[in-house]
Amino acid sequence: MTMTVPEELEFDLRGQICPSTLLTALREVNRYKEGLRSGVVQLVFITDNRTATSTIPDAARNMGYGVKVCHDDGTYRIGVGRSGEGG
Repeated sequence: MTMTVPEELEFDLRGQICPSTLLTALREVNRYKEGLRSGVVQLVFITDNRTATSTIPDAARNMGYGVKVCHDDGTYRIGVGRSGEGG
C-alpha cells in the first residue's frame, strides 16, 4: 500500500485578530473540504494571535477534522487535516 503525502497549503494570518482569523480559516477549510476529507490536502494557518489557537482548532474538530497546534518563536502553526491527522 502506497501512502500519499498530502499537499500542505499555508495561510499567513499574522497581524489578524479574532474573529478575522477564525473566519478566514473557516473559509479555507470549506474551500478545501474535499481535499481535506480525502487526505490529499492539509492546511496550515500561521498566526500570532493566541486566541486563534483555541477558536480555529475547536471549530475544525467540530467539523470532524484532525488538528495540531505548535508554538514556535512567537508564532503558532495550526495544522488541519483529515480526522486523525493534523498539520
